[in-house]
Amino acid sequence: MPDFKPNDGRLYAPATERNREFILAVLERVLPNPGTVLEIASGTGEHASFFAPKLAPRRWWPSDISEPMLKSIAAWQQATNARYLLPPIELDVCHAPWPVEADEKRSIDAVVTINMIHIAPWKACDFLMAGAGRVLPEKGVLYLYGPFKRNGEHTAPSNAIFDGWLKEQNPDWGVRDLETVEETAKAHQLALQEVVEMPANNLSLVFHKQP
Repeated sequence: MPDFKPNDGRLYAPATERNREFILAVLERVLPNPGTVLEIASGTGEHASFFAPKLAPRRWWPSDISEPMLKSIAAWQQATNARYLLPPIELDVCHAPWPVEADEKRSIDAVVTINMIHIAPWKACDFLMAGAGRVLPEKGVLYLYGPFKRNGEHTAPSNAIFDGWLKEQNPDWGVRDLETVEETAKAHQLALQEVVEMPANNLSLVFHKQP
């Protein structure tokens, strides 16, 4: 859970500092440049404030469903003062259309979500793929990061333990099967291009929007 620092306004998630450099290395390589990157479920805003200056001139657009998280993202934005970090927007991935679809001034070139689909009901993954399929142009990028099963099996004992813990918190949560995620993406014209093994038994999944 994020830590709160009452005199600062920003929330802190310890995992962010552990994974951000590794994620950045993949994003630098796979994201369109220039372009606008919509981050789904930005959480505390730490990733957004870290990535935006380093991925410029790409524009990073954070979003979340939670009011406390939106406030934290805004506080991180103010502290970072990054030119290419846009103000956060409220976005519920399961509510269509997404607010960004009504913005005629700004197109979305990539969608990024980090550690979301296992801490949400399965329908959130389906809605994520549907939304990305709607907003992305041809060859647009969808990037997912987190733990995944492969061929129905956990890739490490620690992931199996984590999966059990998630289900104790909410029976609808859990580590997802990569092949099922891929099939769901295909239904929305999103083709899996690359699977990158990451530290701590996580994966990066890179999808491209098909014509």
